[in-house]
Amino acid sequence: MEFLFNPYALTLLVSSTMVLGLSFYIGFKLEDSVRWIAFTMISFSLWGFFYGVELTQTSIDSMLFLTKLQYIGLVMAPACWVMFSLKYTGYDNSSSKWVYPSLFIFPILIYSIVLTNSFHHLHYKSNWLITSGPFPMLGIEKGPMYMVQVIYSYFFYFWGTYILWRRFQFANKHYKLQTRLLILGGFFPLIINVFYQTSWFKPYEGLDMTPYAFIFTYFLLGIAILRFNLLNLKPFARDKILEVMSRGVLVFDHRDKVVDFNLAVKKFCLHPEKIKMGQHGEVIFTDRPEILTLLKSSEQKIIESRINGANGEAIIKIEAIPILEGGPFLSGVLLLFDDITAEIKINERLQNQATELQQLNNLKDKFFSIISHDLKGPVFGVKELIHLTQTGLIPKDEFYNMLPEVSRNMEQVSILLENLLAWTSSQLKGEYLQPQKIDLNRIVTGQKSLLERIASEKSVHIEMHGFENTWVKADKNMMELIFRNLISNAIKFSRSNSKIEITCEEIGQDYQICVRDFGAGISPENLTKIREGISFTTRGQNNETGTGLGMLLVKEYLAKNNGSIRIESNLGEGSQFYIKLPIWYAD
Repeated sequence: MEFLFNPYALTLLVSSTMVLGLSFYIGFKLEDSVRWIAFTMISFSLWGFFYGVELTQTSIDSMLFLTKLQYIGLVMAPACWVMFSLKYTGYDNSSSKWVYPSLFIFPILIYSIVLTNSFHHLHYKSNWLITSGPFPMLGIEKGPMYMVQVIYSYFFYFWGTYILWRRFQFANKHYKLQTRLLILGGFFPLIINVFYQTSWFKPYEGLDMTPYAFIFTYFLLGIAILRFNLLNLKPFARDKILEVMSRGVLVFDHRDKVVDFNLAVKKFCLHPEKIKMGQHGEVIFTDRPEILTLLKSSEQKIIESRINGANGEAIIKIEAIPILEGGPFLSGVLLLFDDITAEIKINERLQNQATELQQLNNLKDKFFSIISHDLKGPVFGVKELIHLTQTGLIPKDEFYNMLPEVSRNMEQVSILLENLLAWTSSQLKGEYLQPQKIDLNRIVTGQKSLLERIASEKSVHIEMHGFENTWVKADKNMMELIFRNLISNAIKFSRSNSKIEITCEEIGQDYQICVRDFGAGISPENLTKIREGISFTTRGQNNETGTGLGMLLVKEYLAKNNGSIRIESNLGEGSQFYIKLPIWYAD
């Protein structure tokens, strides 16, 4: 193999060698996605180097042999370019692992045809030696596969370029600069090759200027990579950082169009399919005016917004951060989305617990007041009465006349003590619930008998209806306390010479018991307090005292026995207390 050196060959040999070394260095220096730009440069350097060697040859056989070496780089470069574009833009091939390997099927097929061209002449129909120029060059007649190879090269170049443009058309200034350099770097050699293929520009017959253009372009690109750290900020790494963030990120430019986002932001939007590059903010948040207002604000602000999603209502904190570049002018807005539902609920729960603790503390203070006043007063009064009778200051006949009043006071004290003991048990150590088969008729009749004497002193008649064969599943002691309090309250607020009706009826799988009086009734304000579990006291028709504790225990005990209570009342007309308890069924 003889060598006839000339300026054209030397230019390619020297420049290709330099860029080839530079490309290998870049390939080792950079990682993963960006490394494929080095592989593209290596491919074109191989093409240029062996084309330079071809220009030093004088025989057709040597030229054809070197052509086969050139085609290693020529067919691999377009595939490497597409591979770089996919990896650089962060293409996820986890669900389609065949994509990357398939890029090299067509180059391998074309190269196989080039190697075996002497058997079928599909690539070159014929060859001859051109001697009209300053040095011998290879003349070729193009075959059908030659045009297929040209179309493949152009298609893969435009495909990779489109991937880059599509990904970064709305990106920030840094990514746009990188993308433009990459696209323009390949566009110049492409134009030169079009001129060569159409015979518009040839200094000499048979001389292809495309390798010169590629070597020049990628030499400049290599310098830019090393000197200016071009491509050091890789979108792939940036995507990984954004995707591991639990906060949603949405970046808008000065026209309120999306220029960047992460996948996490889609879970904060009612219409996630609207979030895409170039989409206007008014389209994404058409039903969220508070976010649009935040987007148009030029100040850093934080708002809270509520959305109803598949998992219920969510509370979202949205922070707007203005993006300023080159002075005070606004170039965009960064929106950060964070789900604070759990945090808000924890705060609300803590607030509710604090309120409940305050209510319990107030209730405790009230109970101490009850013990010191409502309990201490009657007991000390009886003690003083007995003392005065023993000393003769009060005659015995007068003492006997006072006994009915003392008895009534002791009845109230008895109910008070029982309620206090029950409440203390529930608050301090809790009750031991013993659900069992209970005869409602016996329970209600027993409490009616206990309180009938107090009722008769007010000429209040207690009637019972519908309690034949009524069995429930509940705790006996709790049921006794519930009906004792309800009947006692009914007596307390009944007018003299009136009645109390206690009825029972079956509704579904429950018994509904109604305790109805025809007394003073309950005001709307006090009804609200009862429903909210707020303790209060009201004196009865004959100035009977109370603690407000009874209704709290009634509601609590009913809830523990799978029951419920509903109250209806009108001032001056009386009250109805409706209780539901589950019917007992034999197992």
